[in-house]
Amino acid sequence: MSTAKGTALVTGASSGIGAAYARRLAAEGWDTVLVARRAQRLDDLARGLRAETSTTVETVVADLSAPDDLARVAGRAAGEDIGFVLNNAGINGYGPFAALEPSLLRKVLDVNVLAVTALARAAVPGMLARGRGTLVNVASQLAFAGSLPPGPLPERAVYAGSKGYVVTFTRTLAAELSGSPLRVQVLCPGLTATEFHRSRGEDPVPGREPTVHEEGGTPVGEVIDASLAALDAGEVVCVPGLPRYAPVTSLERAELALRTASRPAR
Repeated sequence: MSTAKGTALVTGASSGIGAAYARRLAAEGWDTVLVARRAQRLDDLARGLRAETSTTVETVVADLSAPDDLARVAGRAAGEDIGFVLNNAGINGYGPFAALEPSLLRKVLDVNVLAVTALARAAVPGMLARGRGTLVNVASQLAFAGSLPPGPLPERAVYAGSKGYVVTFTRTLAAELSGSPLRVQVLCPGLTATEFHRSRGEDPVPGREPTVHEEGGTPVGEVIDASLAALDAGEVVCVPGLPRYAPVTSLERAELALRTASRPAR
């Protein structure tokens, strides 16, 4: 039986932030569409959600770097029941830029940039027409790492650049949609206790049981708590662990100064 809240589409749902966010949404009464590359992981999660919450759960096995798969997921994101989209799928492609395989570079951009944009574009028009909806795009604190050198940070030029796009895209879209009934957020977690660092992204981490990379990090539940609290507060940029919103406001002031720097003096 369909729930009253509608349906949430979650990409990268086979582990980590995606799986945990899907559990939280289902517990709150959302039906879910779970999207990822690993069919067994999706089936396990779906079985658990149905048993624990009695919600409707769909699974879509898809590689968002593949055009046909992305088109299938975009078609589902445009569905009339979709009220929440979590663009969480992402790969890191870490490595020195000069040595990064072009095929992996392309995959990072396809998943982290193109898929995020395409799925947002698929979902937003219907949400606007229905007068409600939530879009959460997952970026990274590395989007703000800029000129900080590797060590301890990874070699990350393409990954950080792709997540910088997600931050700018989401903030600019939120400004465009200001005054509409939609909630738009960019979620920028730091190191999180998931398996994200166990693969560069060419292939998913093997195995049916979720794991955690050796680096550890913030518990996933705390990241989701921060995201949901920020949505309730109407904050577009969510950086879990940031005690105050002041740094984001300072960033906005710095951007204004940069944009107005070339205006002729009066």
